[in-house]
Amino acid sequence: MFVSFFFTLRERGIPVTPTAFLRLQKALGLGLITSLDDFYSVARSLLVKSERDFDIYDQVFAELFRGAESADEAQVMLDQAVRQLLEEWLKEPAELAKALGLTEQELASLSGEELKQYFLDRLKDQKGVHHGGSRWIGTGGVSPVGHGGSRPGGMRIGGVSRKSSALKTAMERRYRDYSQDAPLTRSQMGEALKRLRHLTPSGPRDQVNVDKSIYQTMRNAGEVEIVFDRRLKDKLNVLLLIDNGGWSMDPYVEIVQALFHYAEAQFRDLSIYYYHNTIMDRVWRDPQRRRQPERVESLLSRDPETRLIFVGDASMALEELTQIKGSISIETRQTRTSLTWLNMLATSFRHSVWLNPKCSSLWDYSTTIAMIGQIFPMFPLTLTGLEKAVAQLGRR
Repeated sequence: MFVSFFFTLRERGIPVTPTAFLRLQKALGLGLITSLDDFYSVARSLLVKSERDFDIYDQVFAELFRGAESADEAQVMLDQAVRQLLEEWLKEPAELAKALGLTEQELASLSGEELKQYFLDRLKDQKGVHHGGSRWIGTGGVSPVGHGGSRPGGMRIGGVSRKSSALKTAMERRYRDYSQDAPLTRSQMGEALKRLRHLTPSGPRDQVNVDKSIYQTMRNAGEVEIVFDRRLKDKLNVLLLIDNGGWSMDPYVEIVQALFHYAEAQFRDLSIYYYHNTIMDRVWRDPQRRRQPERVESLLSRDPETRLIFVGDASMALEELTQIKGSISIETRQTRTSLTWLNMLATSFRHSVWLNPKCSSLWDYSTTIAMIGQIFPMFPLTLTGLEKAVAQLGRR
């Protein structure tokens, strides 16, 4: 089972190393893992190196270990109880001795194995079901041994844990939002876009370089030398084209707005234009697409090193891409097909990507997505997709 666990994690995309797996085997061999809860926590800490993979880990764990909690469960619980009992003994020996009906001297004289045996004898001596109270093992009381009670520091023996088990935790998929395919959060979006900035030295040397200053001072045998550098400025030009029309983009308004605001904050030279479904003869500077139109030809004359980013679901009627009169807007007058304009843009800019907010599992069902994907590298608007898009745009 453990070997299949290792290979399944790797098949699902978690880069588990053989060294990490051998460490897990060593922990098992040394008896450091005594329950499924222990295994869940220790295996995750050893095998998974990024919180992005926690959700995949939970899915694999739930699939492979469903039903394993019942195996020798009583013995596991007993071992846990004895361990907790010893911990309680060390913390409050006087109260524990009183609860168990022993003197402090009697309790102190018991070895770990004798204490375990005393506990087992207590279970045998109990004649019936016990609920409440302070001495016997049962439910709902204040004795330190039982389950469901209110004794601070008490331990659970039998019953159903009111805390989540490892399997239940895994099945709840609490780390779904950390998954690489989860919807982008604002902080993730900002961090990903920062990597696209192209910082180069510019202007006068008016910024102190602390590391170089210390180094030069040491070389001068203590005589202080202050080293100045030019400030780093972002020289990157970005052209962002956003699809903000049609019902198909309505579910993605919030994420696209967040991308817009973060792009505005990150890039010094950013031009934003809007379109409906696909590129026709014109794009617009205003989101309503009523004023400030600009002909696509003017975009083609820009610096070819400008980063071109499309944001849209690329979903439309086929005619809108392939026919000159295919636009659904009556007032639109075209001189070329949308496919022609898209190919011209792809040729004019060396670095271009298409970010698609639509779930990538649905892309194969759209002809227009496939056609546009052949012109521009297309990435889903997820954390992984945005990181790959940024890497694509950053290539020299």
